[in-house]
Amino acid sequence: MLAGRLEGNGSFFVREVETPVPGPGELLVRIEAAGICGTDRHLFRGEFPSRPPVTLGHEFSGIVEATGAGVTRFRAGMRVTGDPNIACGGCAQCRRGRVNLCENLVAIGIHRDGGFAEHVTVPENQAYELPLSLPPERGAFCEPLACCLHAVDKAEIRAGASVVVLGGGVIGMLTVQLARLAGAGSVILATRQAVRRSLAEEIGATGSFDPAAQDIVPGIAGPDGLLPGGADIVFECAGVAETVRQAPKLARSGGTVVLLGVLPQGETVEIEPFDLLFREVKLLTSFLNPFVHGRAAALIASGAIEVDRLVSRCIGLADLPDAIANPPRPGEIKVLVMPGLA
Repeated sequence: MLAGRLEGNGSFFVREVETPVPGPGELLVRIEAAGICGTDRHLFRGEFPSRPPVTLGHEFSGIVEATGAGVTRFRAGMRVTGDPNIACGGCAQCRRGRVNLCENLVAIGIHRDGGFAEHVTVPENQAYELPLSLPPERGAFCEPLACCLHAVDKAEIRAGASVVVLGGGVIGMLTVQLARLAGAGSVILATRQAVRRSLAEEIGATGSFDPAAQDIVPGIAGPDGLLPGGADIVFECAGVAETVRQAPKLARSGGTVVLLGVLPQGETVEIEPFDLLFREVKLLTSFLNPFVHGRAAALIASGAIEVDRLVSRCIGLADLPDAIANPPRPGEIKVLVMPGLA
């Protein structure tokens, strides 16, 4: 079969490899769609730890083709999405219920072969069923939606709360929708790209802001801003130093900031502890998707989250190296890899 292989920093190729065989308790899944994540580009550049050589792709869904010994909940022909994050279950963090912080965490598409391939093996306990009636592209959104769900859960949004989302990529767009579903009364998405601002307002944002046109802090949190005094909750979804610095300044006194975007490993950002302390701004971080992948799959299956309009283009495996090695095109939100495409 063909697979997109990370072979080292800056070294990524689509190669012919052996089709995997499902071991005990595993499913062999024929990939229908796999999303390209910003983390995949970090992996390509060596900015996020992995174990090359490895097939990338941690956002995926497909059809079960075979099952290993002992599998009881799945059979050939079922559509599934895979939670890529496999916790050991025995370390101190797992025993505390913090499986996303597992000391021995193994992630499909990062540490073991993933979904940028014609087939992948998935442990039964990591698989969640999706309806066969669901358009296959939608299944690839379960993993990023699960990560956003964890962040929204941590934020504890109350009915009528004001929310700012920094970043108009797929994480920002999903967070906008989840915030509205959680009861937020106003949700402002900030991004420089006009097409993303427009789309955000069409799928749930009550407003948007262009940080290229006006200083974002007074423009949102100033006396004459969109949310005078600041937002109850600010989600940093861009994963860049500039928006991490801005996020606390956009929160009201007593507000909450949730860092969800991924910056390159080793990058540092200056903050002002005095400001955080004297305004008692709560600074939280949100990592991975503990115990929420099933909820994400249910939301995708229900149609409660708009994802079709987040798909910018679909490519075959042959076009994957170019897409991984280069930044997203202007206005691009999510690129899906569909091995069935020529």
